[in-house]
Amino acid sequence: MQLPPLNALRAFEAAARHGSFAEAADELCVTRGAISRHVKLLEEHLGVRLFRRLPKGIELTEAGRRFLPALTGAFETIRHGAQRAAAERTDLHIICPPTTSIRWLIPRLPKFRAQCPDIRVRLTTEFFEPESFRNGDFDLGFGLSTYRTQRPGMEVLPFLPMSIVPACAPQLLEGDIPLKQPSDLANFTLLHETASRHDWKCWLKTFAVEGVDPETGDVFPNLDMAVTAALMGAGVVMGDLLLTHHEFQTGQLVMPFPDLRCKTDWGDFCLIGAAARWHDPKVEAFKAWVLEVAAEDRRALSL
Repeated sequence: MQLPPLNALRAFEAAARHGSFAEAADELCVTRGAISRHVKLLEEHLGVRLFRRLPKGIELTEAGRRFLPALTGAFETIRHGAQRAAAERTDLHIICPPTTSIRWLIPRLPKFRAQCPDIRVRLTTEFFEPESFRNGDFDLGFGLSTYRTQRPGMEVLPFLPMSIVPACAPQLLEGDIPLKQPSDLANFTLLHETASRHDWKCWLKTFAVEGVDPETGDVFPNLDMAVTAALMGAGVVMGDLLLTHHEFQTGQLVMPFPDLRCKTDWGDFCLIGAAARWHDPKVEAFKAWVLEVAAEDRRALSL
């Protein structure tokens, strides 16, 4: 059997629920005659009577009473499915590495939520692969513009440069061992945020510092832990002007060589996403907000 006409099903369900063609007509914004015609059409389609027409109203037949719960349940299922689909349309799934999440994104997210209350941000704090966007797991992610982001079908939006500079606790500069020129770093423990020691290698190469071995020092799983060690006076960390801005601003960390800043070859901080969803309204709204906040940070940090 083919499915009955949807309008006929809606008319019957409303009339059965109200026990009245007139009240069903009011709910569906049609005439009483339209409800009656739709119900008759449904009865003809099913080959059974669903209502007994009485002098002062209507009454469900046994067939109508059996049919009503199934139909009401079906409409509820459709209603809930529509609500989920609508909610999904306004959900923005973002993935962001832990350090960037904690040190940059999460403190700023309340501003976006206040600015765009209809968009519900679903944040996953984790590392990712570009494939996560192509299969629909995430709408946007935070990364570095030249680090594993240049893939077919992907879009990249740089928003702030990644600028690094050596940093340490103030007491380290007040100790007996001088830290007045880059070569003095050979006498201190280098603190690395990754096992690759990429940031120190990049900085030492950029400024042609000799006598300092980037392969020495302590390795940590992320910048947060390396910064914590630096705050304890354990050594010198390669600070990121954006991600360690709070420590610089409060004086918890200082720059022994404030003029010796450089960018890394990993590129700029960027947003990454699948080209297929790059211009979705909720994605566009978040991209615009990130650029706005980044412009404020750029001015504050003189980047």
